[in-house]
Amino acid sequence: MKIGFIGLGIMGESMCENIVKKHDDKVYCFDFIKEKVDLLASKGAIPCENSVELAKNSDVIISMVPKSEHSRSVYESIVDVLDSSKTCIDMSTIDPSVSIEISKMVKKTGAQFIDAPVVKSKPAAIEGTLGIYVGGEVETYKAMKPILLYMGCNVIRMGDNGKGLVMKICHNALVSQIQNGVNETITLAKANGISIPDFTEAVSYGGASNWYLDGQAKKLEAEDYTTAFSIENMAKDVNICVNLAKECGVKMPGEENALNVYQTALDRGMGKEDFRATIKVVRDR
Repeated sequence: MKIGFIGLGIMGESMCENIVKKHDDKVYCFDFIKEKVDLLASKGAIPCENSVELAKNSDVIISMVPKSEHSRSVYESIVDVLDSSKTCIDMSTIDPSVSIEISKMVKKTGAQFIDAPVVKSKPAAIEGTLGIYVGGEVETYKAMKPILLYMGCNVIRMGDNGKGLVMKICHNALVSQIQNGVNETITLAKANGISIPDFTEAVSYGGASNWYLDGQAKKLEAEDYTTAFSIENMAKDVNICVNLAKECGVKMPGEENALNVYQTALDRGMGKEDFRATIKVVRDR
């Protein structure tokens, strides 16, 4: 089974490399940035000039691109070379409604399609320990799960097409609100002479312990905002959540507050910094 991977960004690069290392057949790759393609080629992938060439040569086509318009563009460009012998996996984080549109377009060709967005960040992509949420038919999910396990250690089907993305958006919305709570309480604690290390240890004694604080405390203390997951990427996910909630008639004031923090960070030109840098927005208000 030949696999093609489109989109070699911060996450896609390492995800594709894991497939190259673990898969026993050919792996093709494409990105608009030639240097990224060359890097994966040096690790054993077969470079392609464009998405169409990749799709023609691949049995399974995986995409990992930034936004809804990019995913739509990928599948519109390759739809003419899809058929019942191929399966498409979009691992991008995009609007669920757009993903459903793409799934319908792909399935008209006879090909299969699942959405399979990921959680965690660059270190987990390198280690192959991502969490993966899948939306799509059960049989397609079962057939593709071994490939997804090249990149992640936890893979779960959430329902039909689009439901993997709904879960990803809910997950990141929860992270954004936990993060904002951490930012605000750390800022209050420091204003009263309590250090971040002491705050983190004390929180671990009670019910407020959380994965975000455990993983980010040392970097927050060092004011290290080296990017593993950018503010602009998280802002995109928060925006998708707020829009999805409006479509569903669900009120999410906490997420609207998180959106305000992220929008302020973007307005200050912080988009390329790691998403933990939002603490500067809270601290400097």
